[in-house]
This record gives sequence, C-alpha cells and structure tokens, in this order.
Amino acid sequence: MQNPFSLKGKIILVTGASSGIGRAVAIESSKMGAKLLITGRSKERLNDTFNALEGEGHQQFVADLKNLYETTHLNNYISELHGIVHCAGMVKTLPFHYITKEQLELIMNINFTAPIILTQQMIKNKLLKRGASIVFISSISGVFISLPGNSMYSASKGAINGIIKGMALDLAAKGIRVNSVNPGMIQTEILNEGVISNDQLKEDIKKYPLNRYGKPEEVAYAVIYLLSDASAWVTGSNLLIDGGYTLK
Repeated sequence: MQNPFSLKGKIILVTGASSGIGRAVAIESSKMGAKLLITGRSKERLNDTFNALEGEGHQQFVADLKNLYETTHLNNYISELHGIVHCAGMVKTLPFHYITKEQLELIMNINFTAPIILTQQMIKNKLLKRGASIVFISSISGVFISLPGNSMYSASKGAINGIIKGMALDLAAKGIRVNSVNPGMIQTEILNEGVISNDQLKEDIKKYPLNRYGKPEEVAYAVIYLLSDASAWVTGSNLLIDGGYTLK
C-alpha cells in the first residue's frame, strides 16, 4: 500500500540529534525507513540516539556548531542527501540591556549562521538531490510572540523564518524545498534542569488551550511530513505547532 509519508530510501541529516527534538526527529525518521546521518556535541548522548535508531546504514558524527569548520567538515562524510533537519540550537535568557556583542554573536552563530553556511556548502558541493527537503526547527518566539529576556533567541529564530522565504525561491529551480517548524514549549530535558520552577511551569501550561506542552515526537511527525513526498508542493512555509498558544 502506498504511503506518501514514507521516508524509505531517503538519506537524512539531522543536527542536534543528541537530545530533545533532534533525537526524536532522528528516531521517528528511522521508523519511517530513512537512513540517518546524525550529529551532536555529546558523544555519549549522540551514541544513545544512534543505538535507538531502527534499520541499518546510519552514521553519527560528533560536531559542535560553534565551530563552523566542523559543520562544513561534514561534507566529507556525505555522498548524497534527500533531506536536512536543523535541530541544533541554544537558548540564552538575558534582559536586552545586559546583552553583549559576544553573547549575541554566539547565539546567532549556533541558531542561524552555522546551519545556513552548512546548507550552503552542501548545495555548492551538489550533495542535495533534486526534490530534497530542508527543514529548520524554529520557534513561535521571534515569529509569533516573544518573552522577557528572550530577545536574542527571538532574533535568531526570526532570522531563520525570514531566510527560508528567500531560500525557497532561490532553490526552487533545483527542486529543493525549504520550510520551518515553529513549536511552542516542548517537554524536553531543559524543563528538568530546575531553571524553571514547577509552580512557574504549572502557570505557564495554563496558557495552552490543550492544557499541556508538546512532545518531541509530535514535532518529529511534522518534520517527517515536510521531509516526505506528502509535502512535495510545500515550500517557504512556517508550520505552527503550539497547542493553541498563539490563539490567545
């Protein structure tokens, strides 16, 4: 039976695959038949993701997106790709009047510049097949809303959503699609680190009409749609997944 959401025969690169959304994207994509090349900063956690992948033919590569050489160096490990999912990123909460040039450059480098340059290098080296799909994990922050102390992160995600519009137009002639997924709060490891108290979390969840945060695999399912042939006519879009948060 035909399944337009199948990723069988597709080779997909997932950055930031050692935890959170990136880990879920890699695992769920493997269940749909994709062969994965996964990257992340932590060798141990990346290996945990690798061992959770279904199927065969997967590869892993430890890389820190703070170092642009490491991102472009990935080209040596890839012969062809049918999709890229950029999940690597960082959050830095700081009131605007305390922002420094160095902190702003760091978050913009990891969340925006590094994935863009990596994608550009792969296109220049003709590693992306015709019909390939590029997916960026963006956010509702900086696109639909923002929060106090979140201006740097919002700027980096707003930049992502802006550039995919131009990328989608520029790459359409090559048959390459470019989209983003814009999640609200997702239940990942960061919520267990004590940065946000349980009382704060309970109050924040009330802002979501579905009365819960999203799950990493729910974002992964949206990414799989954008990687698959089911979305062959979708490019330049920003897919909102927020449990109704922005309705209020």
